[in-house]
Amino acid sequence: MSPRKRAGGKPEAARDRLEELRTQIEHHDHLYYVLDRPQISDAEYDRLYRELKQLEERFPDLVTPGSPTQRIAGAPRPGFIEVEHTAPMLSLDSSDAEEAVRRFDTRIRAACGDGQVDYVVEPKLDGLSVELVYEDGQLVGSATRGDGRVGEDITANVRTIGSAPLRLRTEKRPVPSRLSLRGETVMLLADFERLNARLTQENKPVFANPRNAAAGSLRQLDPSMTAQRPLVLFAYELMTADGVELAKQTDVLEALADWGFKVSAETRAGVDIEEAIEVHHDLERRRDELDFEIDGVVIKLNDLATRERLGSTAHHPRWAFAYKFEPRREVSEIVDIVVQVGRTGKLTPVAMLLPVDVGGVTVSRASLHNREEIERLDVRKGDKVRIQRAGDVIPQVLERIPEPGKKRGLAFEMPASCPSCHADIVSVGPLDFCTNGLACPAQLKGRIQHFASRDALDIRGLGERTVEQLLDSGLVNSVADLLRLRAEDVMRLEGFAELSAANLLEAIEGSKEVSLDRFLYALGIPEVGTQTARDLAGHFGSLDALTAARRDELEAVDGIGPKVAEAIHDFLSSPATKSTVNDLIGSGLTLIESTPARDQTLAGLTFVFTGSLQSLTRSEAQELVRSLGGRISSSVSSKTDYLVAGGDPGSKYDRAVELGVKTLSEEEFLSMVPKGVV
Repeated sequence: MSPRKRAGGKPEAARDRLEELRTQIEHHDHLYYVLDRPQISDAEYDRLYRELKQLEERFPDLVTPGSPTQRIAGAPRPGFIEVEHTAPMLSLDSSDAEEAVRRFDTRIRAACGDGQVDYVVEPKLDGLSVELVYEDGQLVGSATRGDGRVGEDITANVRTIGSAPLRLRTEKRPVPSRLSLRGETVMLLADFERLNARLTQENKPVFANPRNAAAGSLRQLDPSMTAQRPLVLFAYELMTADGVELAKQTDVLEALADWGFKVSAETRAGVDIEEAIEVHHDLERRRDELDFEIDGVVIKLNDLATRERLGSTAHHPRWAFAYKFEPRREVSEIVDIVVQVGRTGKLTPVAMLLPVDVGGVTVSRASLHNREEIERLDVRKGDKVRIQRAGDVIPQVLERIPEPGKKRGLAFEMPASCPSCHADIVSVGPLDFCTNGLACPAQLKGRIQHFASRDALDIRGLGERTVEQLLDSGLVNSVADLLRLRAEDVMRLEGFAELSAANLLEAIEGSKEVSLDRFLYALGIPEVGTQTARDLAGHFGSLDALTAARRDELEAVDGIGPKVAEAIHDFLSSPATKSTVNDLIGSGLTLIESTPARDQTLAGLTFVFTGSLQSLTRSEAQELVRSLGGRISSSVSSKTDYLVAGGDPGSKYDRAVELGVKTLSEEEFLSMVPKGVV
């Protein structure tokens, strides 16, 4: 063996060989996962990987985060951490109507001076949208889309995906010092079928469709579980790229491919709107031949400078449009119509269908929504119906198919009492509700999940599966039972050990001190969302004062009308609700009662914010209004006092102008705030 030269106390020969092995393995990973053109056998690849792993074990100080051996890293986590995106991950304006696509084109051409418009058409992948962040070419972060502004940190999971480079390729172009991009994680159809076959053999629940499989696989708390799932990442959009000058979307896609990302081969560039529409029709004809699920195409303006000028609304970019495919439709038969009771007590009729394959998904049930919808469709048990998956996701009954000469079943009627607890039913318009509130067993699961949700008590780690386990085991029979759980109880559940049980109990204990507004929202009062809960807490200050309020006193709260006041009064005065509240407080729950804002400068005024602000975040500005006695609304109406418009204000601004609502710039809004507050 030749003598090793040392640099800084480290074996130079080992460092060189490690880099050589990493480069070779990354090259073969790129050929296999991105280009689908493997050049060596699995055995040869395994030999290279073993040598790399053995060298890194001998020289652990030479291991780098971008090494192929680091794709599987980290122990299971108690929960996901929320992270803010480097730029908003907006949704897309969409339609399956050709006229809507042409209206989009008309707006684009008008904005571009009615000249020639160059579009890029990309398949609309049906998976989980993610952000990836690289610094100096190394993968440093990844997050789910979440609400578009904040997502969940899934970096450890994304590192296990072979088509997600751990470090960017530099052979064809320089790597930006900081790069963030948007991509879609999907599961190929053949891989999806193999996964479901394996789960079936293991007597485990199967996934309904490839999208659910991709999302469920990527949101595993244990990265090693994600590593066992065959996920593929397609990159399609730059969010930030420091020091990189690109002129067109076609340049972006080329750069992404050069840096080592998988880019869809079904993309078409340099087309006008007529050609874009034809690309849509062609892909719709061929969608069942593709390796992955798509539910339409995305038509994007190619020129990036014009995109920047057009900007975005609060919800979607003005320079892109999703031209969706027609929903998949099939024919089935209604075997029965059953009634389900939801979290709020709403009774929903559901059509139980003869199982039928709709676009690769077996559909055996579809919501009929309410009694008026059943009357409109005129469907009964035994009827033949046409069903579709709205947005290729939600099954719905589209129409009844007449069968001349066939005797039909009896017309469906909603039950006279709750199917779960036999309590009285109250009708509100086309909807029917159980009146038993928190004492209705069928509402308990949804109530507990809502009670623990982010805007309520925010009990981290208490997901749907854990709630089901707690209910099935008999450990929880009421919302208050959550607060009485012990470590030895939780450790009886599948998947829980000492640490995970301790983490859940710590989250529950930390939730026991809660503000009045969050508690009111957690109770699931009909018609009471987060804003109304804040308004009620701010107006009455205490739970005792609120529960003692008459209907007319509730109506005195800004934004609450007679129907909402009645729903709140009836819910809070019900014996079942009073019993539940007393039980919760007796189990250690402490309410932090609200005190009126000391400074009432904005009292009685309703504000709507739109567009991007410079000196404050949207949530900071909204909290500022609340702290000064004002009210926040998410939509513009005649009751809105002020619309505060930041950059790229969007449709809310147009609505405010239409209604004559006074608009303020950010500076004008801040001038209304007393000095020293901001």
